[in-house]
Amino acid sequence: MRLLLNMTVLMAASRTAFVRSFSLRTIQHLRPATTTGFSNLQNVHSSIQQTHFHSSMKMPLSTSSSLNANPKKGGGGAGTTQAALKKAKADSQASKPKPQNKKTDKNVNTGGLRRLPVVKSPTEIINRTRKMAYQQVREDANEKNARTRARKYGAETMDAVTKGLCVPLRDVVNGYKYELKRLHPFEKVVADLTARARQKKDGLVLQDVLNEINEARKELLIAGKDWTAKAKTAETAREAMDTMRTGEERMYELFEELASKHVKLIIELQKALRTTPAVRLDTPAVVLVGAPNVGKSSIVRAISSATPEVNNYPFTTRGMTLGHVQVFWKDDTTTAAAVIPEMNEIKSGKFNQEELAGSYAFTQLCQVMDSPGLLARADNQRNEMESLTMAAMQHLPTAVMYVLDLSGGAGDKCSSIQDQIELRREVRARFPRRPWIDVVAKYDLGLVDGSREGLEEVLDGAPYIELSIQDDIGVDELRDEVMRMLGEVRVVLDAMAAVDSRSARPPQRQPDE
Repeated sequence: MRLLLNMTVLMAASRTAFVRSFSLRTIQHLRPATTTGFSNLQNVHSSIQQTHFHSSMKMPLSTSSSLNANPKKGGGGAGTTQAALKKAKADSQASKPKPQNKKTDKNVNTGGLRRLPVVKSPTEIINRTRKMAYQQVREDANEKNARTRARKYGAETMDAVTKGLCVPLRDVVNGYKYELKRLHPFEKVVADLTARARQKKDGLVLQDVLNEINEARKELLIAGKDWTAKAKTAETAREAMDTMRTGEERMYELFEELASKHVKLIIELQKALRTTPAVRLDTPAVVLVGAPNVGKSSIVRAISSATPEVNNYPFTTRGMTLGHVQVFWKDDTTTAAAVIPEMNEIKSGKFNQEELAGSYAFTQLCQVMDSPGLLARADNQRNEMESLTMAAMQHLPTAVMYVLDLSGGAGDKCSSIQDQIELRREVRARFPRRPWIDVVAKYDLGLVDGSREGLEEVLDGAPYIELSIQDDIGVDELRDEVMRMLGEVRVVLDAMAAVDSRSARPPQRQPDE
C-alpha cells in the first residue's frame, strides 16, 4: 500500500515538472515579442510627459526563479515523498486563479479632497457626548453597596465623556493624514495652493491646525483619566457623584478652551477643499495656456460647448473654464468627426446625434480647458492661479494650445508681445513632448510690426494658426488640430491602460446604445 502511494506521488511530481518545463519554454519563446511590444509602448508613452501616470506603469516580464529550478530526480523514501507532496500541493495552490479586486481605483478620477473626513462642529461634538454619556451609562442596579455603585457609575461616565470628546479629534487628525497621502498630484497642488492662500489671509496653516487639534486631544485624554481616577477612588457615594458632575463640566470647558477654535478653523478650510472640482484622468483633454487677456475663454466657447461650466477653485475668483467636444472615432486611434454638444446632453450623459453616431466605431466626450493666465517670471514668483495652470499641464493628461495676442492689446506690460513669446519658449521647453499647437488670436485686430517674425523665429518652422473668432478665420482649422491632439492623447491613455489597470479608461459608450 505504501509502495503504491509513493509511486502515485512520484508520477504526480513528474507530471508537474513536465508542465512547469513546458510553461517555461513557452514563456521563453514568447518573451522577445512581449519585450518588443513593451518597448514600442514605452515609445508611445514618451509622447506625453505625465508624472503621476508614468510612475505607476508596471509590466512584469521576468519569470519566477522557481520555474528555472530543475526538479530533483529519483528517490523513494519518506522524506522524498513528503517533499513531493508539498511541492504538488504548492503547485496546485499556485495554479488557482486569484480573486480580482472589484474596488474602483482611486486614480480614475481626482476628487480625493472630497473624501476628507467630515468634521463635526464643537457644539455638535459636545452635545453628542452629553447624549451618549446619558444614554449608554447606567448605574449598576445589581451592586448593593451605594459607594461602589456610585464610584463605578462616575468612572464609567467620565470614561464615556473622555472618549466622546477625544475620538472625533483623533479621527480628524488621522483621517486628514491618510487622505492627504492618497491625493492625486494635481490635487496635492490644489490643496497646497488653497492652504497657502488661506495662510496669506489669516495665517492659517493646515499642518499647524492639525497639530493643535492633536495636542488638545492629548490634554483632554490626560484630564479625562484624572477625573475617572478621582471618581473611582471617591471616599463616599456623594463625593463620587459630585466628582463626576464637576469633571464632566470641566471636560466640556476644557474642550472649548483647547480644541474648539482649531476645529472651527479646520471646518472652514475643509469647506474650501471639498468644493474643489474633480477632474477625470481617463478623458482626453486640451488645455489652453497663455498670458492674461489673450482670448483663451473666447476660443473655448467657439470650439466647444457654447455655455461651458466653470470650475471654481477656493484660492481664486478666477476658475478654469471647462468646455466639451463630442468626438467620433473611426477606429481605436483615428478621430473622424466632432460635434459640440448641448449642456443638457452633457449633464444627462446622452447624445442625440443618432445618425452621425451610427457611422463610427464609438463616441467620447472630451474636454477643452481654459486656464488662468501665466506671466513670464520665475516659478517662485508665480501666484496661486499661475501655479494651478502649471499643475494642470504637469499632472493631467492634456494636450496644449498656446495662445498669443500679437495685436498689442493683451493687457499690461507684463503681457507684452516679447513676454508672450518668451513665455512660450519657457513652457514649451518644460513640456517638449506634449501634443502642441500655437494660436495667434485676435487676428482681425492686426499684428504689431515685427511680431510675426519674432514668433516664427522662436517656433523654428513649427506651424501655427492665425485665428479670429469675430471674422471666423481659422476656426475650422483649429478644430481639426484639436481633434488631432485629442487623438494623440487618447492613444497614450490607451497605452497606459494596457500596462496599468489603474489608469484604464472605462468602457466607451457605443453609439447605438
